[in-house]
Amino acid sequence: MTKKKPLILVTNDDGITAPGIRTLIEVMKELGDVVVVAPDSPQSGMGHAITISDTLFCEQVTIKENYKHKEYSCSGTPADCVKIATQEILHRKPDLCVSGINHGSNSSINVIYSGTMSAAVEAGVEGIPAIGFSLLDYSLNADFEPARKYVKAITRNVIKNGLPTGVVLNVNIPKLSGSEIKGMKVCRQANAHWEEEFDKRTNPQGRDYYWLTGTFVNKDKGEDTDEWALQNGYVSVVPVQFDLTAHHFLDDLNNWELND
Repeated sequence: MTKKKPLILVTNDDGITAPGIRTLIEVMKELGDVVVVAPDSPQSGMGHAITISDTLFCEQVTIKENYKHKEYSCSGTPADCVKIATQEILHRKPDLCVSGINHGSNSSINVIYSGTMSAAVEAGVEGIPAIGFSLLDYSLNADFEPARKYVKAITRNVIKNGLPTGVVLNVNIPKLSGSEIKGMKVCRQANAHWEEEFDKRTNPQGRDYYWLTGTFVNKDKGEDTDEWALQNGYVSVVPVQFDLTAHHFLDDLNNWELND
C-alpha cells in the first residue's frame, strides 16, 4: 500500500502573499499535502493575539493559477488562522503545522512578540507538531534559497520523529549564502532583551504621537544560545515550551506565608 502523505498546514504572520510563505509552501509540497491558511495582511508583532471583538473573515483564494493545493486568506491574526483552519477548514487534524518563513529574526526574546511563533504555539496547544521558521532578513527581496535545505531537513525529522507534547521548534536562519552557512545548532534561547524608548512627535493637528524604537541587547555570553549560533553562521534550532510555569520556584513559593 502507498503510505499516506502527511497533511501540512502552512501559515505565517507576514501575509499570504509574502515571499517567505511562498518558499515555505514550495518546500512543504515536496513533503506532504499542503493547505494554506494565512493572514490577508501583515501581522508582525501580534504575539498570541486572537480576534474576539470583531468579525472574522476567511475565504479561499488563488495566488498562483498552477497551484493544486488550497489556500485561504484570513482577516485575523496568525493564531486565528490556526484556530479557523483546524475548526472550520480542515476535515482532520493536520499532521504538522509550519509557520513562516518570517522576514526577520525571532530568536531570543523576540519569540514572545512573534506572530510567526504564536501560530506555531497555537498549533502545539492543539496537539499538532509545529515549527516556526525565520530568516534574519527583513527585506521583501530577501533570498530564501539558502534556507530551503534546512527547512526541509528539520521538517522531515519532525514528521519522522514527532515532538514531545507541549513543545514546538523555533528555527532561525542567518542571512548568509548557502556556502557560508556552517550547519545547524540545537540551542537554548539567549537571555537578551530590547532596551526600548518612544520617539515622541506632534502631528499637524497638534496631537502627540509615538514611534517605538529600541536597541537589542544580548548580555548572554554562552556559546550554546541561538544568538551565538546565528552570529557564528549556524541555523539555530530551539525547542520552545508553552507551559509558562516557573517550576523551579514552586517550592520556594509554597514556603511563603500566603494564608496568614
